[in-house]
Amino acid sequence: LHCLMIPPRSLELFPPVKDRHLQWLLQVENAMKSSWSETGILYFIQLAKFDLHLFNPQMLLSAIFFWNRDTRAFEFPCGFICPTLLDIAAITGLPLVGDRFYPGAFEEEISINELSITWDKKTYLAFINAHVGQPGTIVSPSEHIAFLMYWLSACVFCTPSLQVPKYYYALAQALHLKKKICLGKLLLASLYTCLGEALESLSRESGPRNLSVPLWLLQLWLNAIFERKLSLTSTFVPACELEGARLTTLTPRKRLVDDFAVYIDAILNFSVFTEDLAPFIRPTLSGPSWLRRNNQVWSMTPDSLEMWSGFLSWDIIMLGMR
Repeated sequence: LHCLMIPPRSLELFPPVKDRHLQWLLQVENAMKSSWSETGILYFIQLAKFDLHLFNPQMLLSAIFFWNRDTRAFEFPCGFICPTLLDIAAITGLPLVGDRFYPGAFEEEISINELSITWDKKTYLAFINAHVGQPGTIVSPSEHIAFLMYWLSACVFCTPSLQVPKYYYALAQALHLKKKICLGKLLLASLYTCLGEALESLSRESGPRNLSVPLWLLQLWLNAIFERKLSLTSTFVPACELEGARLTTLTPRKRLVDDFAVYIDAILNFSVFTEDLAPFIRPTLSGPSWLRRNNQVWSMTPDSLEMWSGFLSWDIIMLGMR
């Protein structure tokens, strides 16, 4: 119970939404918005404007204890439950089609030596200060790639070192060059793999260690499935039309040890599969048009057909940046 009484540092990897973070995001967004839209990451990047760094440790830990590393799913009384590609699409707005990413998949079209990226900055804030351009100036390829590397390491995959590592360069360069990377599948695979690491970490006698895991994604998914059962509400309405943005407002702010029993009890009460466990099967979703439009078989456009085929087609997901 020690890890429940003292929220581990591993649950606080996402940098708080501070002025410098938002200033750089908005500055780059003004110049690269159309490029991000073409690449398919515009909606996803909007989440970095919200309080993703706010976790409820008791809710996260209660769910992690039900994770089965062999099946890569949560073993609830009603059966195996896990985040799916539909959940990823609804929360992040990421499309489910695109090129598979793995180290070496894309050539280094822009040499890392040609860019003025500084690698000796040991904190996220120092990295931002070293690469942010002056307001009103053109966003250079060097600044854009540096921003994408920061975003991937600090806001997406959440590296445990709290630094921007070089191995995100290949993915950042591909996104900069508008390569259609299927980032949603990579993100889901990262969550699946790292939940096993989280479960193992919590059972260590020395206590939990820092995790390289997008725990913010688990928090938002849990908010979605617990929303009705635990009456999670918020009066704040985010300006971004995305399910993930709305879900950030539902994270319970109280951090009491006794709440752990509340979340365990809620999970044990899922004795049958209910609509709560498939929160994004509804016609009122917010997000990209392809997710919201009428997807009846007789009215689907070719683009919609290709997108939804991404949910049903099997694929091999190569995990890892190194």
